[in-house]
Amino acid sequence: MRAVVQPVVERAGYDLEDLTLARAGRRHLVRVVVDGDGGVNLDQVAEVSRAVSVALDAAEETGGELFEGEYALEVGSPGVDRPLTLPRHWRRNVGRLVKVQARGQQAAAGERRTGDRQLAGRVVGADDQGIVLDVDGQTHELAYDVLGPGRVQVEFTRLAELDEADDFGELDEDAGREGDPRDEELEEER
Repeated sequence: MRAVVQPVVERAGYDLEDLTLARAGRRHLVRVVVDGDGGVNLDQVAEVSRAVSVALDAAEETGGELFEGEYALEVGSPGVDRPLTLPRHWRRNVGRLVKVQARGQQAAAGERRTGDRQLAGRVVGADDQGIVLDVDGQTHELAYDVLGPGRVQVEFTRLAELDEADDFGELDEDAGREGDPRDEELEEER
């Protein structure tokens, strides 16, 4: 089934992150997880879903027994709980707070340290060799071979800071547009 689904996802410009087939009563459940450098929105997920559905139906019609019987198709994007294991996962999360287990030797601000340790910091860079992690103002350059799976941390305090900045007009794109009739419409809806 991967041979049918993966080319469709790649032609759409995304990466196939996961593909599973499970039984759901009398039907099969096909779950497809896709991601891209800019993420994927609902419209893009719907587009990929239609293309994958057409490809699966075409494969069935040409005699390729992918699975027996009816199927339900679910296409989505990876959630925040998806482990960061590949360079592209880390690259797509630059700027985010993560927790990761670092094994063996690692560079920390020019020093060499040994031993495993749990690190929580902001990904400030990622390339094909490794990541740069800022932990409390200290930079750590870590190769992928010493990293366990990383986990993105949800930052409620950062969201609160952004909301607070917006309350003061720092992020308000419409600041200064006085007399706009849309403002009155919004007030009436509230």
